[in-house]
Amino acid sequence: MLSRLFRTDLDYTLTWLRIVAGCVMFAHGAQKVLGWYGGDGYDAALSGFLSMGIPEPLAVIAILTEFLGAIALVVGLLGRVAAVGIAIEMVVAVALVHLPHGFFMNWMGAQAGEGFEYHILLIAMAVPIIVRGAGALSADRWLEHWLYAHHLAADELRDAHAH
Repeated sequence: MLSRLFRTDLDYTLTWLRIVAGCVMFAHGAQKVLGWYGGDGYDAALSGFLSMGIPEPLAVIAILTEFLGAIALVVGLLGRVAAVGIAIEMVVAVALVHLPHGFFMNWMGAQAGEGFEYHILLIAMAVPIIVRGAGALSADRWLEHWLYAHHLAADELRDAHAH
């Protein structure tokens, strides 16, 4: 069962998708957790979520998903889990905040808020990772091979002791 979580192909397209999605999401997570890139940091991010009526445990999960989930995507560790978390967060962000502002980002400052085109792109990038895994050059791929090798070794030992 565990090996299915790490199962992935030697696919560089998946690698590209997860690294780009992870880097983009990391910038947003770092704003919320560390106050980098013009962000206000953890306390302000948490207050913002709480002011929207989001319960504190879910707010903390959202903040950590953007930060730790992004790092997990970049290194390809539990890529499917990280991609699911980020996709769910994007769906919730659209539903709670961005849907009333339409599709487009607020490039000209004419809207009251940002649209949801960015969120759709991140969801679209997450889906192949959810379905096919983290791809080449990922911790998941290494773990998949390690688990396979050790499972075979355990089977061989068990068979040797059975005789």
